[in-house]
Amino acid sequence: MRKKRIVIALGHDALGTTLPEQQKAKKRTAKAIADFVKEDYQIIISHSNGPQVGMIHTAMAEFCRIYPEYTATPMSVCSAMSQGYIGYDLQNAIRTELLNRGIYKPVATVLTQVAVDPYDEAFYHPTKIIGRIMTQEEAEAEEKKGNYVIEVGTGYRRHVAAPKPIDIIESDTIKALADADQIVIACGGGGIPVLQQENYLKGASAIIEKDLAAGKLAELVDADMLVILTGVERVCLDYGTPNEKPIDRMTTAQALKYMEEGQFEEGTMKPKIEAALEFIGNSAVKSVLITKLGKGANLENGTTIIK
Repeated sequence: MRKKRIVIALGHDALGTTLPEQQKAKKRTAKAIADFVKEDYQIIISHSNGPQVGMIHTAMAEFCRIYPEYTATPMSVCSAMSQGYIGYDLQNAIRTELLNRGIYKPVATVLTQVAVDPYDEAFYHPTKIIGRIMTQEEAEAEEKKGNYVIEVGTGYRRHVAAPKPIDIIESDTIKALADADQIVIACGGGGIPVLQQENYLKGASAIIEKDLAAGKLAELVDADMLVILTGVERVCLDYGTPNEKPIDRMTTAQALKYMEEGQFEEGTMKPKIEAALEFIGNSAVKSVLITKLGKGANLENGTTIIK
């Protein structure tokens, strides 16, 4: 009988913002992952990369500004860089924690490309802020390159699109590793966004919402459950108000109703609910757990979403 397969989506709290924060956070995160491994689940991990990819993009942009003879680094390459160094830190931290518990299980990071639709409406309305504040002259230079820039206070910031994932190129590889009972880290930061052009994959100037990518990953690897580890213990109605009410369990119909009522904020809880709805679909056996990092492998501790 196959073991229960779980995709775990790690949020910002799992990695921190700066490199020193990441060094501390990875140890706490490794303990949380090891708790699931100890319970004999098959584990596939995805993670955020917001601060990390922002730092890489800013650093590479500054380098090219100082040394104009070097080619600017595309957003897709910055995403690949962030996947590499976050995966390196995570896989080593998880391996160490497992060995300290007497568990030997291989851990590998798969550099993951995620296909998006070139006609996705998001490309016409970029929303994700990337890079440093620019002067008007620098902003105009970015616009000449075809990039989208808006004025923010005393300067300008570049915005990129956040298209929905439609396929994961390396899903068969990820599934094969999971079938071999190995721990896999994949779709870091939502994956490297690519556009399919016949046999060629072209990097897209975009950032994929990590939770939506995790949901697509869970779907394609035939996961039984999607666990989204975030900064709150439960999903709440009227969040941040005196009437705040935590939810222990809800159906997809209830989740859709709450989302249509505007209960979940854009960029925070709403993508998590959207990922849950996409993953569960019409399945009577799939489920999603949204909970706080560090609550162990208790699959009842948090908000459970079912059909």
